[in-house]
Amino acid sequence: MGGWHTQHLLKSDVFELAGIYDIKEERRALAEKNGIHAYPTREALLADPRIELVTVATPNDSHEEIAVAALRAGKNVISEKPVTLSLDSLERMIAVAKSCGRIFTVHQNRRFDVDYLAMKQLHDSGEIGEIIDLESRIHGSRGIPSDWRGEKIHGGGMLYDWGIHLIDQALMVLGWDVESVNCRVDHITNAEVDDGFQLDLRLRSGARAYIEVGTYNFIAMPRFYMRGMKGTAMITDWREEARVVKCKHWHESEVLPVETAAGLTKTMAPRDEITVDTYTIPRPTSDVHDYYRNIAAAIDGRATQLVTHDQMRTDLRVILAALESAETGKTVRF
Repeated sequence: MGGWHTQHLLKSDVFELAGIYDIKEERRALAEKNGIHAYPTREALLADPRIELVTVATPNDSHEEIAVAALRAGKNVISEKPVTLSLDSLERMIAVAKSCGRIFTVHQNRRFDVDYLAMKQLHDSGEIGEIIDLESRIHGSRGIPSDWRGEKIHGGGMLYDWGIHLIDQALMVLGWDVESVNCRVDHITNAEVDDGFQLDLRLRSGARAYIEVGTYNFIAMPRFYMRGMKGTAMITDWREEARVVKCKHWHESEVLPVETAAGLTKTMAPRDEITVDTYTIPRPTSDVHDYYRNIAAAIDGRATQLVTHDQMRTDLRVILAALESAETGKTVRF
C-alpha cells in the first residue's frame, strides 16, 4: 500500500511527494532508482519542514507509534486501515492529534468503489423503498496472504484486512447506529488468524447487514444483494452494473402454480413483466483522488475530513465486537 500511495501522490493535483522512508534499505534504494527521494531515517523525514502530511502504510501493530511521532512533529497524518488494534490506541492517537491541532484520519479508499456507490445511490434515492437488508461479500480462493497479514501479533486476519472496508461501506449505506454484532470466523488455511468470516450486523433502525469474506471459495457468490420494500438489487461482480427488479403490482388475480423438482408451488412462481420492472443502473462515476483532495481541503480549513473520528471508532468497535462474538459464540450488543 505504500507503493499505491506513492503512485497516486505522484499523479495528485493537490499534493507533491516529498519522499518516502522505509526501514528496509533495499526499498529506499528502489525508490531512489525510480527518482523518488528516500529519507535515510524516519527522524530526517519528520524534521523536514516542507512536509505537511505523512501517510503511514505499515503493519497494523505499528501505526500508533509512527502516527504519534508524526503528529508531535507537526505533521498531519493518514493511517492505513484499520487504524489500530484497540480502542485505547485509537483514542490516544485522536487525543494527540487534537492537542497538536493536526488532522488525523484513516485511509478508506473503498468508499470510492463504484459497486458500493451504486448500492448507496439506490438506498439514498429510495428507488426500491425502505431497505430491509444488505448482503456484501468478497470471495477469493488463494487463502490468506503469506506476509504479516497472517500473523496475529501484527494485526493479521481478514476482519482487519477486508472486513474494515466492507463494514465501513455497509454503515455508510445503512447508517452508523449499530445495535448488535454476531460473527463466525474461518481457519481453513491459517490457524492463527481468521482467513474468512460471516458477520451479522443489526442497526437500531431495523435494517440488517450480512458481511462475508472468504479466501477459500472457488465459486464466488454475488458481490452485493440488497432487498427493499419495493424491490431487489444485485451486483454479481464489481465490474458489472447493478441489476434492479422493482415490484409495480403485488397482487395478481391469478397466480398459476409452477412445477419445481417433484412438486407444485404458487409461492415461488416467477414474476413477469406485468408485475415487475427489470433494469440496470449505470455505474456511478468515481475518482479515488478525491480522498486526498478532501484531506488537502481539511488541512486548509475548507472542509471536514471525509473519514471522521467517530466513524473510525465505530468501524473498529464492530471489528473488536466481531472478534469477541467469534470467540464466545454469542451476540455482542453495543
